[in-house]
Amino acid sequence: MRESIGFQKFDKRATRKAIALVGMMFFIFGFVSWVNAILIPYFKIACELTHFQAYFVAFAFYIAYFLLSVPSAFLLKKVGYKRGIMYGFFGMSIGALIFIPAALTRTYGVFLCGLFAIGAGLTVLQSAANPYITIIGPIESAAKRLSIMGICNKFAGIISPLIFAAVVLKVTDADMFALLDSGTWDEAGKNEWLDGLIRRVILPYAVLAVLLFLVGLFIRYSVLPDINPEEENTKEEESNALQDKRTSIFQFPYLILGAVALFLHVGTQVVAIDTIIGYAGSMKIDLLEAKVFPSYTLTATIIGYIAGIILIPAYVSQTNALRVCCILGLLLALGVIFADAEVSVLGRQANLSIWFLCALGFPNALVYAGIWPLSIRGLGKFTKIGSSFLVMGLCGNAIMPVLYGYLADMFDVRQAYWILIPCYVYLIFFAAYGHKINSWSISKVKDSND
Repeated sequence: MRESIGFQKFDKRATRKAIALVGMMFFIFGFVSWVNAILIPYFKIACELTHFQAYFVAFAFYIAYFLLSVPSAFLLKKVGYKRGIMYGFFGMSIGALIFIPAALTRTYGVFLCGLFAIGAGLTVLQSAANPYITIIGPIESAAKRLSIMGICNKFAGIISPLIFAAVVLKVTDADMFALLDSGTWDEAGKNEWLDGLIRRVILPYAVLAVLLFLVGLFIRYSVLPDINPEEENTKEEESNALQDKRTSIFQFPYLILGAVALFLHVGTQVVAIDTIIGYAGSMKIDLLEAKVFPSYTLTATIIGYIAGIILIPAYVSQTNALRVCCILGLLLALGVIFADAEVSVLGRQANLSIWFLCALGFPNALVYAGIWPLSIRGLGKFTKIGSSFLVMGLCGNAIMPVLYGYLADMFDVRQAYWILIPCYVYLIFFAAYGHKINSWSISKVKDSND
């Protein structure tokens, strides 16, 4: 029988090693996820796409969360966490290899298949890593460990678009992009250059495929202990189950409302990051210059994580922090739509609205950590399926950018940010009231533990 352990069997040295290894995993998650911010405008140019078509990069990548979160849970239960992590890395490696035939034929649909395969592998890894980092230490410090993992993830997100741009883009490309926009290039010459542009991804993604395969093998045979989260929660779940006779997760309104909140939150987060290069382009900032803007947003997110580590719960409760961040998110989203002044920030001249978009990273950092515990509390024997249900909510990363792209084509890239407003309004509702709803009967509202 496979040996699995809970946190109480870890000594301090083993815990530190486990945290370091999982931190490396979160770094890789961020590296392959947030590079989408530059892949979207890159594919838009190289494959001659509309805004709507280009944002299928995010859709293909993140829809795996919706389709595969529950199967991933069954896979991990069957083969164990370490072996499951290895399979997840292998899946990502296969996805990276698919980029090679896609680039050779400049076929956008094949690229989307590769992105889905990467997302599928990442779904398995996320399903394993989140409970792992929760269980390898005391539960009361789990939020702090998750914040550290978030910093690893977002730091990778800062550097991945910059590394991608450094590898595949050239200084002379700015002139070629201008020639493309002019519409005066002959079709044969244009296609020859676009073929060469898209094939620049072959070498970096081939290298990435090899590295992901090796990391999977390394994790499988590393000192990282296997775990069994079921053993950690059995007593608590049995106690809760005796107190609550409900027979379905759909009898927990706050869970359903929390899944919707999570869907909208991750959607607003990915819109703020993955659309910002295209928005900069509308201000006549070319791709070579605009590549830094996702890094600004993710830097603001890291600052938000650090603030959370310092302030929660010593100075502010997690629930109050969620409320403040949702309100701040709404105000910043309104700033994106209505602010209209040319300013110079960090030595870059741009419309003030794009800096409001960058600043959205700060409140977005703490919303996820606020929604999750409020949605998962008191589920008893439904905790595991409830967790999988919440993970499915991460498909907001897939849907929201496509909706944004549709609105950008219908109106313009700035007016499309109106999509953020109802999202933040709902998040304010959930933070203030929705998480207290314990029954579908309006009169029965459970008090929160503020």
